[in-house]
Amino acid sequence: MTVSSVRLTARGICHGFHTLSVLEGVDLDAAPGEVTVLVGPSGCGKSTLLGILGGLLKPDAGEVRMDGSLSPDCLNPITYIFQDASLLPWRSVAGNVSLALEDSRLPRAERAGRIAEVLAQTGLSDFARAWPRQLSGGMRQRVGIARALAVHPGVLLMDEPLSALDAQSRALLLDDFAALIARAGVTCVYVTHNLAEAVLLGHKIVVLSRRPGRVQATLALRRPLVGRHIEDPDLVALQHQLWDLIRDDAARAEREIADAAD
Repeated sequence: MTVSSVRLTARGICHGFHTLSVLEGVDLDAAPGEVTVLVGPSGCGKSTLLGILGGLLKPDAGEVRMDGSLSPDCLNPITYIFQDASLLPWRSVAGNVSLALEDSRLPRAERAGRIAEVLAQTGLSDFARAWPRQLSGGMRQRVGIARALAVHPGVLLMDEPLSALDAQSRALLLDDFAALIARAGVTCVYVTHNLAEAVLLGHKIVVLSRRPGRVQATLALRRPLVGRHIEDPDLVALQHQLWDLIRDDAARAEREIADAAD
């Protein structure tokens, strides 16, 4: 796979729904080959911002730019991975991965080669003929990742891809995620509520305030993506720093949600 060198830039992003202001004046830079993590309290607009970055939503104000060069073998400049892998139950693992390639003009042999490549990368080669119902939640999410990587994207947008998994599956996938993202060399924006995920996967962590979401802080990690351990004192300290930034806004956001439900 040829690595893309794509930079995703957002400037002055504002967005709302009816009378509700969700994002206000958000600037963001996602560097080539790096993971930019978005964290913040519930309702701060993380997923909305991700939708704007991916072109699913048009902002009320501001602009998003994608600069740089895509690799020649890229079939989809921007690709999403969501909480639910949304696999087709009547297709095998390989069949679900091949779905991303079926509208392309790739020769059959090249499609088969890409499928074999990403199944090997995600540890799914022995499960190519398995059905989704035979897989654990973690394995199904691996299929979703393999399907996203098969198109050799320039930008990967990930919306809490591990949140639906149990703690054990999530822990097992975290190290694999780091290795896969580093190997793929894609520009990645990753949304999570989990601060351990943020510090393990992020090159840069962007903290949004409660609604309307504004950039409250940006923290950079000057360490390789692969080989981080959650017990490392500097990562533990960074988690505490993030929680200190988020805690008061998170408490206010929870009260707002409770008040709205009354």
